[in-house]
Amino acid sequence: MKYRQVHLDFHTSPLIEGIGEKFDKKQFQEALKVGHVNSITVFSKCHHGYAFHPSKANEMHPNLKFDLLKEQIDACHEIGVRVPVYLSAGLDEKIARKHPDWLVRKKDESTMWAKDFTEPGYHKFCMNTPYLDVLLSQIEEVCENYDADEIFLDIVNVQPCYCQYCVETLMSEGKDPYDEKNVLELAERTYANYTKRVRESIDKFKPGLPVYHNGGHTRRGRRDIALMNSHFELESLPTGGWGYDHFPLSVSYARTLGREVIGMTGKFHTSWGEFGGFKHPNALRYEIALSIANGAGSSVGDQLHPSGEMNMATYELIGAAFKELEEKEPWIEGYKNKADVALLSQEAIENYFIENEFSTGVSGKTGKTDAGAVRLLLEGKYLFDVIDLEADFSNYKVIILPDSARVDDYIKGLLDKFIENGGRILATGSSGLYRDEDTFAFDFGAEYKGENEFKPDYFVPEFQLKAYPSKTPFVMYSQGHNIELTDGEVIATRENPYFNRTVMHFSSHRHTPNNMVSAGPSIVAGEDGIYISWSVFKEYATMGSYVLKEMVFHALDMLLGEDKSVVTNLPAQGVVTLTDNGEKQIVHLLYASPVKRGDGIEIIEDLLPVINTAVSVKTDKDIKKVTLVPQGKEIPFVKEDGAVNFNVKEFTCHQMICIE
Repeated sequence: MKYRQVHLDFHTSPLIEGIGEKFDKKQFQEALKVGHVNSITVFSKCHHGYAFHPSKANEMHPNLKFDLLKEQIDACHEIGVRVPVYLSAGLDEKIARKHPDWLVRKKDESTMWAKDFTEPGYHKFCMNTPYLDVLLSQIEEVCENYDADEIFLDIVNVQPCYCQYCVETLMSEGKDPYDEKNVLELAERTYANYTKRVRESIDKFKPGLPVYHNGGHTRRGRRDIALMNSHFELESLPTGGWGYDHFPLSVSYARTLGREVIGMTGKFHTSWGEFGGFKHPNALRYEIALSIANGAGSSVGDQLHPSGEMNMATYELIGAAFKELEEKEPWIEGYKNKADVALLSQEAIENYFIENEFSTGVSGKTGKTDAGAVRLLLEGKYLFDVIDLEADFSNYKVIILPDSARVDDYIKGLLDKFIENGGRILATGSSGLYRDEDTFAFDFGAEYKGENEFKPDYFVPEFQLKAYPSKTPFVMYSQGHNIELTDGEVIATRENPYFNRTVMHFSSHRHTPNNMVSAGPSIVAGEDGIYISWSVFKEYATMGSYVLKEMVFHALDMLLGEDKSVVTNLPAQGVVTLTDNGEKQIVHLLYASPVKRGDGIEIIEDLLPVINTAVSVKTDKDIKKVTLVPQGKEIPFVKEDGAVNFNVKEFTCHQMICIE
């Protein structure tokens, strides 16, 4: 696996002179050595549209005097570094100016990325135009003439389009070219044709050469699209708009698809295109550790200066983190992440139900419901995967149906089989209801009675909360749902406010207080699992109320019983994962606390030591030894009650513990 990769952006204006004039093979190689890099993505063609090598299929950058691509590839291969080659697929500003008719058009005829030609920026191409043949000739030229180890194609996805080529295609088929369903269907066909023809073009010269089509997000529940890639490079720059919640969500899904996964962060303070911006070295250490703890390799984004000279400060920054990673690789390769719980992704459910409904075809980077669920699972130290409907449900003990994940007969059949084999469900909000009727599809020990007319309303636990010794009502901001107990166990009840807040009815500053009268159950347990009658995951993503944690953790702990694979006292912002290669298990402990700086940018700077972390790993095997790796230091352990227990006295950022 390419554990230590750099993605070397080189989007360079034709107005800049002296392109590559300071490129020096020895300096280039020295930067890679300092950076402990074993794979680096270099450019054939950038967003401006120019090639960085002599080209018949394209035009070489007007201010480049030599074959930079060949020099970079030769320099890398000479020192055993792998070289994927990048082509900007969706953007080509040189051609955009000549053929604006080949661009993606919105319904109002505006373009994408830059809305028109009156603002600086790039313009996105439609692959249902003659541009596709131009792009394919450029890809073929690279594959024929250069020793590329992979092709990386950027800014491509299922893209609804109203350009005149798409309008003509739909009209020729007797379809309304402005009907959104027809437009999406054509977008799906266009993308599938694009990926098919790319594969054919590559295979003419290098059969089986890996290819990745980057759209900035792997859509959960669209395996047909995902598996058009030979592997995954999950673009997820925490400071660049993705945030620190995106990568754990994205990788927890991608790793279930049976392909190699690489997590892509950046060296930048913000994001791509930033020269002279550097994140704190501790942030990069943490982000790379988070990748390997989740079964992924690591790629760090950099941007080469137009001169071609590598920035040594960047490779010292990267090298500090990659050196640690290199030392850890013997305990990463061949290990698979274990999971007790699966989040049946809200995005995956929505993609399943798209069949006869319009969708933009472009997902957000997280989605509040899925992001909130993953945040809670991380903070609760549960081992989890994020799955779609094609996953093997038997791998898990509990499946979460989040917030609005309604079901049809097909989904119910899958989950019924899971339940018959001993699995249990946690459903929240309107999830677990049939899609076409307001009736529970599963036995939660209660009947569904519709949305609560009061909002907000109040959660009253029937169990002891850890943080709040006295029983009291807690306000719930998401839509509540009324249920009536049949034969289930009541875990919590609800109280309503005196009235909803309106112009004529209001009290105090924010919302009306509880009326102190029980309004029936709000959380119940039945034969098939537990139901929570609020959209707690989206509410946690947007409001972050602490009580939501205790509510969800109590429900999950009831469902898992004694079957939770790992128990630890790691603080809330810590992350724990468990990997297994059949002979050894590796516990990954991570801790960092992002803070907000500036306008919503999340920063990791200080890495504080974590003291006396207790860990208990459920196992039925005899344990020979427990070792801190890569340090090679054995630590005491106790094997009792079907678990191995040990204590990590102190670690900073990331610690791996090998159980043999």
